[in-house]
Amino acid sequence: MNKSLLTLLASGLVYAGAALAAVPTQLCGECRLEKYAHCGGFLEGATVDRDNVLWVVDLLSGRVMQVNADGSCTTRANTGGQPNGAKFGPDGQLWIADKLLGLLRLDTKTGAITAVASTYRAEKLRGLNDIAFDKAGGLYFTEPYGSNALKPDGRLFYLPPGPNAKLQVVAANLAFPNGVVLSRDGNALLIGEYALKRITSMPIPNSPNDFDATYVWATTSGGVGPDGMLMLADGTLLAANFEAGEVLAFDSVGRSLGTIPVPAGPRVTNLALRDDWLYVTEGSSGEVWRVRLLKR
Repeated sequence: MNKSLLTLLASGLVYAGAALAAVPTQLCGECRLEKYAHCGGFLEGATVDRDNVLWVVDLLSGRVMQVNADGSCTTRANTGGQPNGAKFGPDGQLWIADKLLGLLRLDTKTGAITAVASTYRAEKLRGLNDIAFDKAGGLYFTEPYGSNALKPDGRLFYLPPGPNAKLQVVAANLAFPNGVVLSRDGNALLIGEYALKRITSMPIPNSPNDFDATYVWATTSGGVGPDGMLMLADGTLLAANFEAGEVLAFDSVGRSLGTIPVPAGPRVTNLALRDDWLYVTEGSSGEVWRVRLLKR
């Protein structure tokens, strides 16, 4: 190894054996991930329950799994479809965006799965991807399938809280909307438009901010585009960069902080935070990796 590369490695300017890129040392120091679990399958939907237990789903087999402290994975349910995104809601239940079956709700105590929504008006939903809850307990979910860079007709839906809530389309004309999170103040949505390598910001319906507008908040490079995303308490956004083997980090106004390389493989799919640890799912290996974040 030549001297200049050694210098770059020592300073944190390293990217998984490919092109060199800055590591966000202010976020995680050397940012060296460690393998936490091997569950098999195509892992997605990392999320943490009220008891601080990590859960993941397998898009290919339909399994919904609890990740144990010893690195093993216990199957707790099977949707019978293709679970993609998953989030624990304010009700303590696991809400699942299933590509084939629509929006589902899992009672993790009993294993009972409830179908919440599979159609919009008279139309079958075209495949769900990811979920975000707002402060009121309503949820947003993305519907990307069939859309792409040349056919931007993906949609973002909102399901208000309450037993009689009806689905609302809050955004259309999106190019494969993948991950979705709310901004730190809850007044805007950040949507990963996977097919256009960008993260788009749009105001929530009835936003109290008079200056809100829909705009490109950040762009990405490498891989296909942004997959699952995670908003930290200080406004830092983390995004899985699918087919690039990395997690992207942005500050609260969309400036790049660098990338965190994921050794498992290129198909980085989703992220979850538990205590001070960032957990990362990788699809091709069926593994969960983690890195400790610095106190901020």
